[in-house]
Amino acid sequence: MVTESHSPYLRPERSDWLRLRTLLLLRWMAVTGQLVAITVADRWYGFALPLGLCYLAVGSAIIANLVSIYIFPPNKRLTETEALLTLIFDLAQLCFLLFLSGGLSNPFVLLILAPVSVSASALHLRATLIIGSLAVVMVTLIARVNIPLHLDDGTALRVPALFEFGFWLALVIGIAFLGLYSRRVATEMHSMSDALLATQMALAREQKLTDLGGVVAAAAHELGTPLATIKLVSAEMIDELEDKPDLQDDARLIRDQADRCRDILRSMGKAGKDDLQMKQAPLGAVLREAAEPHLARGKEIIFTLDPATEEEREPTILRSPEVIHGLRNLVQNAVDFAHSRVWIDAEWTTGSVTVRIIDDGDGYPPQVIGRIGDPFVRSRRDAARPGYEGMGLGLFIAKTLLERTGAELSFANAADPFLTPDERPDRSGAIVEVIWPLSAIASTSGQRLGENARII
Repeated sequence: MVTESHSPYLRPERSDWLRLRTLLLLRWMAVTGQLVAITVADRWYGFALPLGLCYLAVGSAIIANLVSIYIFPPNKRLTETEALLTLIFDLAQLCFLLFLSGGLSNPFVLLILAPVSVSASALHLRATLIIGSLAVVMVTLIARVNIPLHLDDGTALRVPALFEFGFWLALVIGIAFLGLYSRRVATEMHSMSDALLATQMALAREQKLTDLGGVVAAAAHELGTPLATIKLVSAEMIDELEDKPDLQDDARLIRDQADRCRDILRSMGKAGKDDLQMKQAPLGAVLREAAEPHLARGKEIIFTLDPATEEEREPTILRSPEVIHGLRNLVQNAVDFAHSRVWIDAEWTTGSVTVRIIDDGDGYPPQVIGRIGDPFVRSRRDAARPGYEGMGLGLFIAKTLLERTGAELSFANAADPFLTPDERPDRSGAIVEVIWPLSAIASTSGQRLGENARII
């Protein structure tokens, strides 16, 4: 059984995978289609539509998009509630347009299925049930209450009641079927993703344990010959010292201790795998461990630990693979693009822990700073490293891992990129700020870890 899938940092919430930019793009497409449909119906086919109300409905979607673009960053990932409210708005706006344009007589009523499919694919079951129920209610309402379509000569266009009932029933069945279908497919994809992640973590853990076992096996192999010699000599001494009981007891003690050394070597690997003290460490020690592979790369790395008050003790935090690997990726990115120095600053209060990683390089290009954290951003190149196309997947992995531990990340430049070299401060490059609630990362105060496995 792969126990890594039950890690507290592998959160079940998946709604934060849905980007605001995706929904905004879909809404722009819907707005464009609605404007084209209204214009063609009015000018080409001669339908008498309440144009003022129709354009008001379309305008509300445009205003919502513009406000969202102004308030939120481009790579904003929606929470469950935010995504649900966004889809409810889109559903209500579409149903209002259908109410103004014939209800179920309008062939575009099929688009009601879109918000339900998006919710079933990206949100939790509760949100999908809410969207699906609202869709059924709104379809029923516009089937009974709507403004019929009229031509310019006053002719009303309505489908027969039996056909209208058939359209309503088909829509209700379609909402249920597509919702269940999309939900099932999305659940299987998410389960496979969790399984692959858990497998990757298990393989990484087993690799470390294999390495430890190799060290122990090598030690046992190297010490096997001298221990066997000690045991053989001590056994011969026991036989030869029968007339000297005191010395014979010493020889037995030597033989027993050689056997004990053999047993210790056999049990070291197993005991080392469950060393409970390795599950937590002081904040500074975790930061140094994360940065350790990059300390000898020719760039100076400066650590600063700064409590909010002198009474605040350095917190002991959970030494999780997500935290160490995520911070290590951030440090690697800073070292890659620093000229000579990287600063790792840590601050903590009674409620939060903040880590800032700053370099003295050229900083993030202005055109990509809003997209940092998305995979495969390829715009940051370094003249000293021809062909280097980093900063995309590494930062995406770091951001994802750290956010799973409850952290919030922000990316910025420390100085104006248009300053001259003489005007730029020492800390002139990129800044990554990572903020955790203390409750999410700190080891519980006074928590007993239990006893380590005893070495025989």
